[in-house]
Amino acid sequence: MSISKSGDLKKRFGDWAVVTGATDGIGKEYAKEFAKRDMNLILISRSMEKLCKTKDELQLLNFNIRIKVIEVDFSRGKFEYEKIRNQLKDIPVGILINNVGALSEYPMYFGETSESNLWEMINVNIGAPTFMTHLIIEDMKTRKKGAIVNICSSLDTYPSPLLSVYAATKTYVRYFTDALREEYSKYGIMIQRLSPYYVNTKMVAYCQLVKKSSTLFPTAATYVKNAIEIIGKLNSGSGYWIHDVIKFFVSFLPMVLKKKIIFAHTNAERNAYLKLLQSKVIEE
Repeated sequence: MSISKSGDLKKRFGDWAVVTGATDGIGKEYAKEFAKRDMNLILISRSMEKLCKTKDELQLLNFNIRIKVIEVDFSRGKFEYEKIRNQLKDIPVGILINNVGALSEYPMYFGETSESNLWEMINVNIGAPTFMTHLIIEDMKTRKKGAIVNICSSLDTYPSPLLSVYAATKTYVRYFTDALREEYSKYGIMIQRLSPYYVNTKMVAYCQLVKKSSTLFPTAATYVKNAIEIIGKLNSGSGYWIHDVIKFFVSFLPMVLKKKIIFAHTNAERNAYLKLLQSKVIEE
C-alpha cells in the first residue's frame, strides 16, 4: 500500500529515509509511514532481533521498497559510527529522523543516577543526533535537498528537577537544531525540531499519567501521523496540535513557576513509581 501525503516526501527529498531508534515507539511509526509512502528505509537500533522483526513487518506493508538494518548501540559512543558510515556509503539519504533517546528508569535525584545511565543519556541524546547529522549533511548539501528531523522534548525549554540531565541534553538538541537550520537552509536542507509532551511509549513507562492513551497523551502511531504531515512545512513545533496548544499557554508562565510545577509533577511520578515497585516486592 502506498500513499502520497506531506507534499510527496519522496519526490521532494529523495528515495531513502534513515530512522534511529526504529524498532519501537515513535521511530517505528515513522518507519511505517515512510514505507507507506514508497520510501526505502535504513533502520538503526541496538537489537538485531527487533530490527529483523521490524523489517519483516514493514516489508509486509510495502514489498516494493528496499530496507537495510544496522545494529548500533549509541550508548557506546564514537566507535559505533564507523559501521554506520560504511553502511550509508553511496546512499543518498533524503530524510533523517534522529529519534533514538535515553532516559532514567524513573525521575531521580541527580546523585542517585548511575554513571552508566548518565553516560547513556549523554551519548545517546547528544551524541546520536550530532554525529548522525554529521554523517549525512554534506551529501545533502551537495544534492541541495534533504530533511533532518530531531525529536526533542517539551522539557527543552526549562530546567526539569529529577529529570535534570535528560532535559539538559534536549536543550542541547534544541539549540543545535536551530543553529544548523541557519547554516544550511540556503542549501535546500530542511532541519526541523519537534518538542512533544508525553507520548505513550516505553520510554515513559514509569509515568502513571500516560498508562492509558488519550487525546492529550497520544499513542506513538497517532503522534507520528500528525508529525509526518509537517515535514518540510514547519521549522519547529510539538508535532501534535494539542501539545502546541499546551505549549502556547505554558509559555506565559514565569520560569520560577514552571520549575516548581515540573518538580511537583516529577516528584509525584517518582513517588508513585517507587510505591508500585515496593508493592511488587511485597507481593513476591
